[in-house]
Amino acid sequence: MAPPTATETVTHSKQSSQTVGAEKATVKMQMPTMPVFDDKMKEREYLKGRLAAAFRIFGDKGYDEGMCVAGHITVRDPVDPSTFWVNPFGTAFKLMKASDLIQVDHSGKVIAGGPNRMLNAAAFMIHSAIHAARPDVNCAAHSHSLHGRAFCSLGRPLDIISQDSCAFHNDLALYDSFKGVVLAEEEGQNIATALGNKKAALLQNHGLLTVGGTIEETVFWFVSLEKCCYAQLLADAAAAGRGGQTVKIDEADAAFTYKTVGTPKAGWFSAKPLFDVIHAETQGAYLE
Repeated sequence: MAPPTATETVTHSKQSSQTVGAEKATVKMQMPTMPVFDDKMKEREYLKGRLAAAFRIFGDKGYDEGMCVAGHITVRDPVDPSTFWVNPFGTAFKLMKASDLIQVDHSGKVIAGGPNRMLNAAAFMIHSAIHAARPDVNCAAHSHSLHGRAFCSLGRPLDIISQDSCAFHNDLALYDSFKGVVLAEEEGQNIATALGNKKAALLQNHGLLTVGGTIEETVFWFVSLEKCCYAQLLADAAAAGRGGQTVKIDEADAAFTYKTVGTPKAGWFSAKPLFDVIHAETQGAYLE
């Protein structure tokens, strides 16, 4: 783990009051297992389908504004991990199909994919740097969602004021710089450096960035972080209107809650309903 930054507070002296009780509880939180593939080619086809569904989720939630520049999700290719799959420049998120996706190598060359093979340079600069810096990251998502970009204009970290925000407890970076559309390799590397070993980052004056070992986890962290930003904007405004401040969750309780809601498996499972709805509503059209 990276040492705590100025935006983090780490305390080890106190334990949540729930810790002992949870260890003794007879009913435990249960989650299904993630799919495992022996055939890398089959895994590639599965991931492409999940990535296409992820774009449709983003489209449904309105994260596709300025999609030609401002939104992209990538997944590392399991056959050739030095490459990744990404959305082609200008294709509507809500219409994305697995066959539309394009495969990009480490130099930014499109080596496979659909008929539209235009690559978003900003997507490549950000995501190639993250995939190179983080071997544990298989998926990365970035978009200029409404409440995310509003909160990022404040240039401050997220407060832990709800159970949902506990998923980002000591696991959220702040990149306190903005130099325009990311078209330079150095800026992509700066973002990757600021992200560090965290699952998400607030990009000042820009938007949200999330990463994960799975597409589902990454998508859920993005959706959840966007809502956490919205919740804090509302809560801060309400508190200020009453001349007060929001109540923050105790450090130990936030750390305890993180172990349930902030793990990769929790993120993966929490996203499952979003993907199930897309499959039902499109009758699997995104898999084409």
